[in-house]
Parts: sequence; C-alpha cells; structure tokens
Amino acid sequence: MATLESGVSHGSGEYFMDVFIGTPPKHFFLILDTGSDLNWIQCVPCYDCFEQNGPYYDPKDSSSFRNISCHDPKCHLVSSPDPPQPCKSENQTCPYYYWYGDSSNTTGDFSLETFSVNLTMPSGNSEIKKVENVMFGCGHWNRGLFHGAAGLLGLGRGPLSFSSQLQSLYGHSFSYCLVNRNSDSSVSSKLIFGEDKELLQHPNLNFTSLVGGKENPAETFYYVQIKSVIVGDEVLKIPEETWNLSSQGVGGTIIDSGTTLSYFAEPAYEVIKDAFVNKVKGYPVIEDFPILRPCYNVSGVDNLELPSFGIVFGDGAIWNFPVENYFIKLEPEDIVCLAILGTPHSSMSIIGNYQQQNFHILYDTKRSRLGYAPTRCADA
Repeated sequence: MATLESGVSHGSGEYFMDVFIGTPPKHFFLILDTGSDLNWIQCVPCYDCFEQNGPYYDPKDSSSFRNISCHDPKCHLVSSPDPPQPCKSENQTCPYYYWYGDSSNTTGDFSLETFSVNLTMPSGNSEIKKVENVMFGCGHWNRGLFHGAAGLLGLGRGPLSFSSQLQSLYGHSFSYCLVNRNSDSSVSSKLIFGEDKELLQHPNLNFTSLVGGKENPAETFYYVQIKSVIVGDEVLKIPEETWNLSSQGVGGTIIDSGTTLSYFAEPAYEVIKDAFVNKVKGYPVIEDFPILRPCYNVSGVDNLELPSFGIVFGDGAIWNFPVENYFIKLEPEDIVCLAILGTPHSSMSIIGNYQQQNFHILYDTKRSRLGYAPTRCADA
C-alpha cells in the first residue's frame, strides 16, 4: 500500500503519489493516471517545462539512469516525435512523444531508471520497494495542466504503465481509495498493488466487466459498458448506441483517475443535464456560471435535497453515487453545480476522479473486471 495526496493544495484536481527516482533516490510528486501508460518526469536539460514543486530530475545525478537506444526493441513501445528521426548510430537515444486528450504532451528520451516507493506491507511494516529498470520518459519538453507535479505515473492497461511493469511482483490487479478532495491534508488516499483480501470481502463490493482491450494488447484504457443512467429513480431516454465503443475504437466509456470531472458524450450529457434541471426544485438557478451547469444558489440551506444519480452497466451492475460525487459545492459562494461536462459524440465518455471519491476501486485485468465498493477512504 502506498499513500496518495489530493493535489488541491497545489491548485490541481489530480491525486499525487510520492515516488523516489534514481540512485541515490530523489523524491518527486507524480500524478496518478489510469488513463495513460507512460511514466515520465521533467528532466534536465528542461527546454520547455511547467512549474513544479522542487527541482527537476537530473539524469547526471543518478548512477542507475540508462538511455534506451533507438535500436532497442523497447523503443517500438513509444511513438516517435514528428517527423521521426532516422536511427543511425548504436548509441543514439530513443526519442518519444506522448500526447493526452486535453492536448497536454511530453517529449524527450525514453530511458530506464530505478523507481522506489514507500510501501506499507499487510504486516503493518513499512518498506521501501525498489523496482529497477523501469521504462520511463525523461521529458525535456512538457506542456499541459500538470500543476505542482513533477510528472506522471501511468497505470493504464498497456505494457509501459507502472502497474504493467510491476505485474511480476504484484500480479494483475491494483486498487485505490480516493479521499474527498477537500479532506484535511493530514488524511491521505491509498493505492494498493496486488490483491487486497479485505476489499474482496467487502459486503458491498460490485463488479462490472472491462470491455475492449482484448483485441488490442496495447490498449491503454479501462473501458466499461454503460447501458443507461438513472436520475431521481427515472431511467433516462438515451439511445443505447451513445455508449458503445465502435470497432474503430471511437466512443465508449473509460474510468480514469487522471481526469477530474466526469464527461459524458452528447446526446447523453444534454439528457442528463435536462433531467437535473427538471427535477431540482426550490433553489434559485444561477445563469451564466462559467463552464458548469446547472448551478444553484443554496445559501442558508442546511439539508440539501438533490436527485439521486446512478449508472447501469451492460452486464446489469449498478453504480449509485452519493450526491457529493456529482454535485460540486463552491465555497464560500454557497453555489452547487452539476460536476459533469459534455463532450462531442465522437469522443469517449469518462468517469473522472471526482465521481470516484470514497469508493475503493479495483482494477483486475486478469479477470477483466472493475470493482467498486463504497468506503470512507479517510478511515480505510
């Protein structure tokens, strides 16, 4: 078990993990991201880097750093920058380029390094687990919304991710429990590598199947199949094909720790939003609020009454959410807004980390299933 912290104090909607990189190990905060594979960190020389807490990683300071050559078969696991550079000499490094859905990106040298994580073992003992020769990106050009972090820890399904590279140690499953993002900073979230016996015995643990990925072994995303959405006990009329992942890999729904709010593809988003607009009564609507809608003025309201919200999966599993996972309260204005955004129909829908708070979430690739159990993560 490793500890995670909410990035709110760093102005980020992400969750950060403490990782020690290199020999001797140096401490860095990395964003926990189940929606991507590549582990990477901002590297000296930094030609175009965002602001981070603490110094950049310098390969010259580490005796365990190794460049991967462009002739190495591992180099085929990453996309090369555009235009690709011809691979001439033996010792030429493997360049990589990695792009995210929000246009954030990182470019640099694909390399090997020792990653160390401070783990609490089931016995309660603490130990530093060293993992040698972790493939990672030494990023010299990095752009995007990575506030406060030094880089990113990929936990996707593909071979490059930290979880895939740890499979020989911990098997094919990991889980996390994200505390409410506005929790006291002394309370941390948990990330568990391997099978968690306690979670598997949780009386309210539900599973839904992970879909896709079998045809394409390099698939990054954890897709789930939504069938319908329930708002205030009403099954909304959303065409089922809105949720389908096409054979070309377009659409579908993923679960992603590295996206903050949830995104639902049109026309599902409009139907969900309209359902809330029609069912929420008694609170003044705030018009023209930036980005999120609907928003309501709830000043002076002690017991907030908002409609229930749940997702029904294709295999019959149901995921019901507490109201604080789909309405966001903006202090000190006493405003609540629906914490869901729309995205074009051709894009994928995303269940983000805000909606995952206070659930223990299990990614089990061996049995191709996603588990979720309501849990007070601060007490877990």
